Amino acid sequence: MENLGNPAADEFAPQSTYLNTSTAGLLPRRALEAVKALADENAAGVRGGPGSFEKVDAARASFARLVGVDAGRVATGGSVAVHVALIASSLPPGAEVLITEGEFSSVITPFTVRGDLKVRYAPLEELAEAVRPGTALVATSAAQSADGRLADLAAVRAAAAAHGARTLVDACQSAGWLPMDAGLYDFTVTAGYKYLMCPRGVSFLTVSEEAQETMAPLHGTWVGAEDRWNSTYGPVEVFAASARRYDEPVSFYAYHAAEQSLALLEEIGIEAVHAHNTALADRYREGLLSLGHRPVPAPGSTSVSVPGLADREPELAAAGVITAARAGNLRVSFHLYNTAADVDRVLEVLAG
Repeated sequence: MENLGNPAADEFAPQSTYLNTSTAGLLPRRALEAVKALADENAAGVRGGPGSFEKVDAARASFARLVGVDAGRVATGGSVAVHVALIASSLPPGAEVLITEGEFSSVITPFTVRGDLKVRYAPLEELAEAVRPGTALVATSAAQSADGRLADLAAVRAAAAAHGARTLVDACQSAGWLPMDAGLYDFTVTAGYKYLMCPRGVSFLTVSEEAQETMAPLHGTWVGAEDRWNSTYGPVEVFAASARRYDEPVSFYAYHAAEQSLALLEEIGIEAVHAHNTALADRYREGLLSLGHRPVPAPGSTSVSVPGLADREPELAAAGVITAARAGNLRVSFHLYNTAADVDRVLEVLAG
């Protein structure tokens, strides 16, 4: 990746300097073609249903390999908030949940709306130290949405284990570029439409075998049954023995595309994507400093945020450079379809 070029040039056709994967990733050509193919089949009436569960299970298996767990620990869905709500429902009344200050709403609100849980917050850098006896669950993002800062997950794991707390990691801003072993946590939640380059409507929940014993499949959908097609009428009698019991109803178009996007990531390899993305981010940080701008300290992150520059986002967009304004910061995020020329372009516009 030394040349900082596009390692999958044939798969993407951006018509802008797109530096906003932390909001939404670009779809590879093969994913777009999969959606078109399914739409054509549904329009022509040549299949017996709206999509294929085999594609869903293939996407599940591919995601499992990318995050280092068995597919039996992975549930599919369409929303991180719904996954977190399922986790929140498994906690007893009065349980304490420790969450990073400034976390994305989807990781917080399912716990607060219950009304009978003790929700406590701590700064990202102090999260591990804030775990205490009686903490039932520690929840944090591996990479913060607002500014790209990375959590010290090893410290959080150690503190949680010392106090008997479970762990929930939001990997929305990290899965697809940051190497991760999801098996080290009780729960992980991941939206597919960012660095996994899937459409909206794809999300993944991983659940440890121990946690599966205490979390009910409250969705109660027939897609989570052990025998899907013989569970479509009457109550589901037997749910899947794996985390598939937590599956949500399927957005088939999204999952037909997801199978292709995740396969592309497997072909390139997360380690290679990580090296590519972080090299671009480092180049951008150096350029910012030369212009007199100081980004939020987030070493090793693919997302770079600069306080006080959020108002430059419209100007950049007018120049064909797509970024994001978040929490008062100008946020730029890099992925495998970006190049050194993209870095130089955003710096050129910022320099005026």
